[in-house]
Amino acid sequence: MRAALAIALLPAAVAIAACGDDEKDDSAAAPAPSASEFPEADGRTVDQIYGDAVPSDDDTVVAPAGKVANVGTNRFGFAVFNVDGSQVTDAEVAIYAGQKSKRAEGPFPARIESLETDPEFTAQTSSTDPDTARVVYVSELELDKPGQWDLVALLNQGETTSSVLVPGGLNVDADKQVPAVGDEAPEIDTATADEVVNLDEIDTRDPHDTMHEENFSDVVGEKPVVLTFATPLLCQSRVCGPVVDVAEQVKADHEDDDIAFIHQEIYEDNDVNKGLQEQPAAYGLPTEPWVFVIDEDGTVSSAIEGALSVDELEQAVDKVTG
Repeated sequence: MRAALAIALLPAAVAIAACGDDEKDDSAAAPAPSASEFPEADGRTVDQIYGDAVPSDDDTVVAPAGKVANVGTNRFGFAVFNVDGSQVTDAEVAIYAGQKSKRAEGPFPARIESLETDPEFTAQTSSTDPDTARVVYVSELELDKPGQWDLVALLNQGETTSSVLVPGGLNVDADKQVPAVGDEAPEIDTATADEVVNLDEIDTRDPHDTMHEENFSDVVGEKPVVLTFATPLLCQSRVCGPVVDVAEQVKADHEDDDIAFIHQEIYEDNDVNKGLQEQPAAYGLPTEPWVFVIDEDGTVSSAIEGALSVDELEQAVDKVTG
């Protein structure tokens, strides 16, 4: 059984796991539809856009994969569920964003990223979850000022365009706490396999992953690093993703590259009641999972919150390995 998340600690927290099919299925992935498939904002507010379509909050839920946003371009990941718990995997979706009573920006169409990994990288902690999801929708939101932004999703399904409000919206913080692209990566010590009696102490994945061989502080600034903050066992909401499985697969694809892959758990003694470990706290993480891809100079090249696909991480790693 998975432990419940400590919501006060990780309010946007997160978990979409991949299915453990015998064969990888990339058919769920799809590029973003054209913005012309959706109505223009035309000076309307988010509430007006919501009301002008067919509100379907009683039938559909849009679950964001994270809560951190900055002024500029933001990767916004989310899942779409029916109220019976089944995931909608093939809708055409666009996000509109606006501050209270002000004209909205958008549409920002969403691509669909598959959360599948090859069978040899799909953990028991992913494949045995009956509430798993298979895809994450990703929109690139352009947010030009700090403050609270409300979000609405328009879904094209057949002949119907329906609207769903995104709970919580996004708070664009002028004072960044989480390291962003271009920032120096905070130096932290991460436990290694040779420092513990049992890997259960530092890894909740089943089976344990192979990303505990190097201490982050020993390699940052010396070579590229993929630093993954995630807790495969203790993450219960459905918007988290099998990010450790994804990192394991990408690590296997880069065995010939001089790049470190490190997995860091979230909670002290892997107990949600004991709060965050010092490493995620040092990165100011209000949610999990996060993946930071850091170049050989110790600078953050990519910072990805929430569920991500193998293709997304491969592209981020390619930036730092050439």
